[in-house]
Amino acid sequence: MPMSLEEYQIAQMYMVLKMQQQTTTSDEGVEVLENRSFQDDALGKGQYTSKVYRLQSKVPAWLTTFAPADALTMQEEAWNAYPRCKTVIKCPYFNKFCLAIDTVHKADNGQSENVHGLNKKQLAARQVEVIDIASAARDYWSYVVGGNSVDFSKFRSAKTGRGPLLEGWQSCDPVMTAYKLVTVDAPYWGFGNRLEQAFLAGERALFLESHRNCFGWIDEWFGMTVQQLRELEEQTNSSLDVKTSTKDLDRRWACDKEEEEVYMKKPQLNSEQQGLVNDSTFTNAPTNQLLF
Repeated sequence: MPMSLEEYQIAQMYMVLKMQQQTTTSDEGVEVLENRSFQDDALGKGQYTSKVYRLQSKVPAWLTTFAPADALTMQEEAWNAYPRCKTVIKCPYFNKFCLAIDTVHKADNGQSENVHGLNKKQLAARQVEVIDIASAARDYWSYVVGGNSVDFSKFRSAKTGRGPLLEGWQSCDPVMTAYKLVTVDAPYWGFGNRLEQAFLAGERALFLESHRNCFGWIDEWFGMTVQQLRELEEQTNSSLDVKTSTKDLDRRWACDKEEEEVYMKKPQLNSEQQGLVNDSTFTNAPTNQLLF
C-alpha cells in the first residue's frame, strides 16, 4: 500500500465505515452488535467488535440448491490491536464452518518472511499470494463484492500527490504491507471443499476491493485523526441501527398487514356460528497468506 503504517490505520477505519454505509440496506448488510476496547496478553490493547453480516444476494447459485437464502448470515468477531489484528468469522447455518484471519501490518514492500511465526508444517501447507491493488483483473467474486472503478494507472491524489500506480510502484515511499494469514475449515462431506474455496475467493475479492478503496479514498480521509474517526464511527453505527431497525419494522408491518388481510378475507359468521367460535378453545481449513 502506498502509505505509511500510521496512515493505513486511518485509511482502514475510514474504509470500513464507508463500505458499511454503502452496503447496508433494510434487507442486508452489516449490524454492529458490540464495539468496545479490550486488552489481553496475546494482542495487548485494542478495539473489539462483534458484527452480523447478512449477505443474501451474494449466495452462490450452487449453494441455493440445498441451503436457504439466509445461509450466508455471518457472525464476525474482530480484535483490532493495530498493527496486529485477528478476525474470526462463523456461519450459524453451517455451524462447523470457521474462517480465521490473522493480520500483521509492516512498513515494508512485502518482502518479509514468515511474519506470523509459522512452524515447518504450517509453512509447508501455506500458499502465498501477492495481491496488487493496481491490478485491473476481475473474476466472478469481484463482481459480487463490487468493484472500485478507479484506474490507478492514471490516478493521482490531489492532497498527497501520490500516484499513478505504475509497474514497480511497490518501491515507492512511503509503503506498507498487510500480511493476512487466512485459515478456513468447513468439514462437510460432499461440499466442504467447494464451500471453503468459495469463501476464500470471496474474501480475496473483498480484501482487494477494500484495499483499493483505502487508496482510492485517500483525499477523503487524509488528515483525519483516530479520535475523529471514533466519533464518525458512533454516528455510522447509529445510522446502521436505524437501517436494521427499519428492516425489523418492515417485517412487523408486513406481519400486521398479512393478519389484517387474513381477517378481512374471513367469511362473515352468523350469530349461531359466532357463538360456537366464542365457546371453542384453539391450540395451535486450507491456509492462505495474502499480501497487499
